[in-house]
Amino acid sequence: MTQSVDIPVAHSGSFVLGGDRPVYRLGFGAMRLTGKGIWGEPRDHGEAIAVLRRALELGINLIDTADSYGPAVSERLIAEALYPYPPELVIATKGGLERPGPDQWTPNGRPEHLRAACEGSLRRLKLERIDLYQLHRIDPAVPFDDQLGTLRDLQQQGKIRHVGLSEVSVADIERARMLVPIVSVQNRYNLVERHAAPPSAGVTHPQPPELVLEHCEREGIAFIPWFPLFAGDLAKPRGPVARVATRLRVTPAQVALAWLLKRSPVMLPIPGTSSVKHLEENVGGALLELSDQDFRDLNRG
Repeated sequence: MTQSVDIPVAHSGSFVLGGDRPVYRLGFGAMRLTGKGIWGEPRDHGEAIAVLRRALELGINLIDTADSYGPAVSERLIAEALYPYPPELVIATKGGLERPGPDQWTPNGRPEHLRAACEGSLRRLKLERIDLYQLHRIDPAVPFDDQLGTLRDLQQQGKIRHVGLSEVSVADIERARMLVPIVSVQNRYNLVERHAAPPSAGVTHPQPPELVLEHCEREGIAFIPWFPLFAGDLAKPRGPVARVATRLRVTPAQVALAWLLKRSPVMLPIPGTSSVKHLEENVGGALLELSDQDFRDLNRG
């Protein structure tokens, strides 16, 4: 994978997932391509398809989705827009949540559900093997070993290449690694919510995201922050994000993204959008190099 200046996301740097799947560190999260409440079809089907195709044109080769986005809609759109896939594209998906309705998420880690979820993702994405399959949430009602053991079995069967986790503590990660290699962790993380466990449905062991990130750094595990561009009060007119954005003539979202990329070499942000314009703006964040002073100011923010 080359670091060509003609590929905008190449400026974000690269990371090798599981030791064998290189990706640029700036990816794309496909959750927002669905309808309101992450439910149903997109408001503008043509724009959703255009966003996915433009993502590849800009060099993005990591797309994150889940069977619960829609449900099923996001995965289906990815296949419609991009299949047959270029060999360098890594599609990461997730299983382990059910959707009773818009904005409703219910953990289901029963082995039979996870097996069926994986089969459904393979079918919709038109894949023989999923490069990165992530447990969307640990289900507290199901034995931990049953959930991770099922993913290990799917890996041994050749249906998934690598296993990841989402919304977990350091203890969860290490417990899981006793059963199956873990190559990625997807936790909520951004400039505002890095020091205290954020309110998030399905978190069984809340822990400050910064501690989980530091553990991933030590272990060489990819850290995929979701809700990455949230800046809260920091983006208000006199806040540190707004000050940096004004001085550099960029958007607050681009500053937040540049901060994430500078924060850690294992950080793989996946900002999502249903707009080609916003996608292009986000990719512009990969071209932004924060000074050490700006980085320190944002850290203190």
